[in-house]
Amino acid sequence: MYTRGELNDTIIALATPPGVGAIGVIRLSGKEAITKVNEFFPAKDLEKEMTHTAHFGTIRNEKNGVIDEVLVTIFKTPKSYTKENIVEISCHGSPYIYQKLIELFIHNGVRMANPGEFTLRAFLNGQMDLSQAEAVADLIASSSDSNHKLALQQMRGGFSNEIQKLRQELIDFASLLELELDFSEEDVEFANRDKLKNLINKIIILLNSLIDSFHLGNVIKNGVNTVIAGRPNAGKSTLLNALLNEDRAIVSEIAGTTRDTIEEVLNIQGIEFRLIDTAGIRDAQDQIEAVGVTKTMEKIEQSAILIYVFDVRALSVQEVKEDVEKLTQGKFQVLVVANKMDLNPHLQIEDFYGDKISQQNFISTSAINKMNIPFLKEKLHELVLNNKINMDNTIISNARHHEALFNSKNSLQAALNNLVQDISSDFVALDIRQALHHLGTITGEISTDDLLGNIFGKFCIGK
Repeated sequence: MYTRGELNDTIIALATPPGVGAIGVIRLSGKEAITKVNEFFPAKDLEKEMTHTAHFGTIRNEKNGVIDEVLVTIFKTPKSYTKENIVEISCHGSPYIYQKLIELFIHNGVRMANPGEFTLRAFLNGQMDLSQAEAVADLIASSSDSNHKLALQQMRGGFSNEIQKLRQELIDFASLLELELDFSEEDVEFANRDKLKNLINKIIILLNSLIDSFHLGNVIKNGVNTVIAGRPNAGKSTLLNALLNEDRAIVSEIAGTTRDTIEEVLNIQGIEFRLIDTAGIRDAQDQIEAVGVTKTMEKIEQSAILIYVFDVRALSVQEVKEDVEKLTQGKFQVLVVANKMDLNPHLQIEDFYGDKISQQNFISTSAINKMNIPFLKEKLHELVLNNKINMDNTIISNARHHEALFNSKNSLQAALNNLVQDISSDFVALDIRQALHHLGTITGEISTDDLLGNIFGKFCIGK
């Protein structure tokens, strides 16, 4: 991790993606950021200019040679992203120009920023808490509407505010328990036990709600693993192509065409589905096909949703039910797709209903004609949002936060059990302190160099 001396340095990094473009932005942050740029920007005295102002001119090297015409924007402490002086230099989008500008400042006392150091400084300087800082990385990586909204909500402090409120209520009661311990010989009681039980119960309910939201949050953040499986020639690849509205997979009447998995991303109403087309499930005809079938079974076990596809002409009702029973041993959700209905329009779909197949998860389609494909997409979206969680509510998407909430709940449950059994206040206070510790690691009231290094080391250099 960084030393305090390093965090007092003035740092520099390219803030836009590397490569050729119309413009690029180079960012400096630190006490001397404006001073350093001022040395090589003769157009104006930047130190005399107001914060949040932009200035056109040239950046010149030590020999007064022009490197580039630029637009320099200054943000003076504390009104900046890092709460330090920040300068952003907008230059022409040439990798050569980026290199010459960055080299100029590094040769004159500025150092290259470490990954995530701008956001780390924002956190350490109180501009944002730890969960908000992590949301910055999620916002940069967002690739769908729901992912973007979730990251933006957390960056604005929606989750942080809930955690801080819960933590403060616990601190208020914990301080009364600690006071009791100081006066243990006096046998006095400052913390009302009934009120404390009610508070802990209320917080556990809230924590359970946040913990339960992690499934949806993780789906929104990382996409839904959705496996398309079935016997050879069921139309799995045709269905994948229909969902994607492009010819992504090879389609053939020859059984066993798909030997390996094919993965693509489909965005349905802001939710990303990672569609995985698999090899047909049957007794393999050769070693390569056998590997493909093994991979299919592995992908099914890892899936969140299974789309089981069958050819309505080829399988009996009993065979379909046996396939679904065999493939649905995990905790994933299942959609049963009766494909090629155009070739057998009089099929009695009610015959397929049973323990694992119902009207809700059974869809008849003709993938080659794209019949019922929009309805299938609606069904996929419904499966993800079937718990009816409102996107305006707080949703957890970070595995570290999920673990901290889970550990905090366990500590509070132990405290509640001790209260019910009238165990000594020492143990109750210890459990509450542990719960406070776990909650504190989410927002950064409790942090370690290792934790910060792990979080910010995953950021890009310029953030």
